[in-house]
Amino acid sequence: MRTVLIAALGLTCALPALAAEMPPKPVRLGLCAACHGETGMAQIPGAPNLAGQKLDYLRNALKDYRDGSRNVPLMRAAIGPVSDADLDQLARWYSAQTPQPSAAQP
Repeated sequence: MRTVLIAALGLTCALPALAAEMPPKPVRLGLCAACHGETGMAQIPGAPNLAGQKLDYLRNALKDYRDGSRNVPLMRAAIGPVSDADLDQLARWYSAQTPQPSAAQP
C-alpha cells in the first residue's frame, strides 16, 4: 500500500510538469485539423499523420507550402497568408503530439 501511495504521489507531482511542456492549441488549428486531425492523426485517406514529426521539418514544410516552394495547391490554399509565428505554433503543436497506432485496415 505504501508503494502505491508513493507512486501516486510521484505521478501527481509530475503531471503539472508534463502538461507545461504541451504548447498551447494554435488559433489556426481548425483548417489543419479537418484533414490532419487535432492531435495530428489523419482524418481522411491520403493525409499524412503529423503527430510527433520533428519540429524543424514541420516548420520548414509549412513555410515551403505557404511560399510555394512545395507546389501543392491544396496545402497552399489551406495555409493561405499566415505569419511565421502562426506556422511556428502549428509546427510546435503537431510535433508535441503523441502518435497513436492506426486502426487495422479491413
